[in-house]
Amino acid sequence: MAVVGANPAVAPSMRRSGAAFVRRHPTLTGGLFILCALVATAAVAPVLGLRDPIELDVINRLKGPSAEHPFGTDMMGRSVLSRVIYGAQVSLMVGLCVAFFATLIGLVTGLLAGFVKWVDLIVMRVMDGLMAIPSVLLAIAFMALAGSSIRNIIIAITIPEIPRVTRLVRGVVMSVREQPFVEAAIAAGTRDRVLLRRHILPTTVPPLIVQATYICAAAIISEAYLSFLGAGVPPEIPSWGNIVAEGRALFTVAPWTVLFPSILLALTVLAVNVVGDGLRDRLDPQMQRRM
Repeated sequence: MAVVGANPAVAPSMRRSGAAFVRRHPTLTGGLFILCALVATAAVAPVLGLRDPIELDVINRLKGPSAEHPFGTDMMGRSVLSRVIYGAQVSLMVGLCVAFFATLIGLVTGLLAGFVKWVDLIVMRVMDGLMAIPSVLLAIAFMALAGSSIRNIIIAITIPEIPRVTRLVRGVVMSVREQPFVEAAIAAGTRDRVLLRRHILPTTVPPLIVQATYICAAAIISEAYLSFLGAGVPPEIPSWGNIVAEGRALFTVAPWTVLFPSILLALTVLAVNVVGDGLRDRLDPQMQRRM
């Protein structure tokens, strides 16, 4: 009796497909690799054997990079490497949560605004009012009223991003409603719920995915400068903004306290933006035809 096993042609075929994808989308692959490496490092930080990021060692304060402390120590003797890696957890969590909630809320409000006229009049006036307020001032005001915590900073950064997603989805919905296949479905008596789910919602997914990556990058930067200004996460929680804020006064003496968290912040934002650009090229039908 023949033994059923794995097809030996499958693995080479998958390798060829993967190599072809890398050749066609090098920026997307590079961005995904960097982003996955950062996420994986932040996720397994507790099992890497690092020092406690808030453990004080005043005897070894302001020590430069060495074998014991690859990123040096800060003014309180805390390991900059540990603080940077644990700070990545905060920054990535804020970025991903803001992107998820802003996209979800903006999708719902944008669909309703683009499909129901009286909802459009109400929702878009609210969104216009939110967009009239500078996002930094809105976030600082919210943090001053609600208090300093990770949950509150996620809410404070999410609120200014919702109008942008809403306007994007509304524009897509209003454009798709004029397409012949949607008009045919309406003429055939298709229910609004079915029309939204089958014909309109799928068209909003590609631009939403790309927009979510840009929101994630912007949220990471927003969390960093809010923490830098003292309006972000509590000082006892390591984040890239807090680390840079604490080290700025000693930059001329101990530049590593600012340099390493700044490099990780820039690298993360660059990777997220590169992924967004790659997804835009991948999901845009016109770009695919050109390629």
